[in-house]
Amino acid sequence: MTQESALKANAAFGAYPTLEFQGPAFRGLHVEELVEGDGPLVRKGDTVTVNYHGLVWGSDKPFDSSFDRHQPASFAIGVGQVIQGWDRSLPGHNVGSRLLLSIPPEYGYGSRGVPQAGIGGDDTLVFVVDIVSTR
Repeated sequence: MTQESALKANAAFGAYPTLEFQGPAFRGLHVEELVEGDGPLVRKGDTVTVNYHGLVWGSDKPFDSSFDRHQPASFAIGVGQVIQGWDRSLPGHNVGSRLLLSIPPEYGYGSRGVPQAGIGGDDTLVFVVDIVSTR
């Protein structure tokens, strides 16, 4: 019998993210839309502005958080400027959406991880992402 994976986050767009983990990490890329925004659709090649909160699966301490810095991040999406898990997850969602992402190593930082950030090569990354704008 295998243990089921579960991941929960608070759903209010703009609220500081809180996460709960149960069981092992999901297999593969897992995307859950917690809030569906009603703004413009994010398309591959757009420059998006997001607030995000990133943790290693099972951790209670973020390795990176624009929420903590009180400064959203902007970058081109779908063109290789960010990890594949983001490039594959954000396009197709609307501004105003809150997404919960579970990203396996092959769509994150790979087998090397990012040791200085506390990310191992076999770690699954979890992000809460609020899509603030797109252009």
